[in-house]
Amino acid sequence: MAPYRMPAGPDPRRPTLRRLLGALALALPLTAAPQARACDIALLLAVDVSGSVDSYEYALQLQGIANALRDEDVRAALLQGQVALGVMQWSGAMEQTVSVPFTRLTEPAEVAQLAARIGTLPRAHAGGNTAVGEAIAVAVEQFRQVRDCAHWVIDISGDGDENEGYTLGTERRTAYARGITINGLAIEAAGTGQPITNFYRRNVVTPGGFVITAHQHSDFARAMRQKMLRELIPPMALAPAPRDTQLASLSGFLHLHPR
Repeated sequence: MAPYRMPAGPDPRRPTLRRLLGALALALPLTAAPQARACDIALLLAVDVSGSVDSYEYALQLQGIANALRDEDVRAALLQGQVALGVMQWSGAMEQTVSVPFTRLTEPAEVAQLAARIGTLPRAHAGGNTAVGEAIAVAVEQFRQVRDCAHWVIDISGDGDENEGYTLGTERRTAYARGITINGLAIEAAGTGQPITNFYRRNVVTPGGFVITAHQHSDFARAMRQKMLRELIPPMALAPAPRDTQLASLSGFLHLHPR
């Protein structure tokens, strides 16, 4: 009599491919977690608090920024771009204070909270000179916190030209070489023409940047809204970072620093 043999087929002691796939499916989440949206723009607002700005004018500047953030169009642009926004106060040499570090804005409530915070910021400096170059140098270092943001922008506002430090040319070139755009908001006194606007256009903003003029501090809120919309809404907001060919056309803009 022939010995009994087990019928051919899979060994029940070995896991089958179907069982393995089933176990893997149970281990995976039912739905993939949504990916976080990328930050389009990191925008640092650098506010002049030098001796030429009195307490009333200081309040107009801070309220102007707060009111711009409360504007429906600005708020929508901030949220659409997942913007990181910061505020720095600047004056003379060694007088720069980051009052609001970069803050990611993803919800309307966050924009409202930031507007309220900015509107009540205490003044960091008073009575100092105007060291525009040093302000830019400190502003540039803040972007280490937002390396993931696609575009980096410094928005520097002021009512005077540089009268201390005299590092503006060097710091402007450094910012541009690191891929940072500098825009300006020039505050003009009544009946003086546009000397501050011309100074900012010639010496402060980087290639591709722009200057918005406020006619006295009382016009600051209107100018800030206009400037922020231009910075946050394409195509300006999506302007490419500087390239080697652009740098080569400018004296001293030849060394690109990687982020």
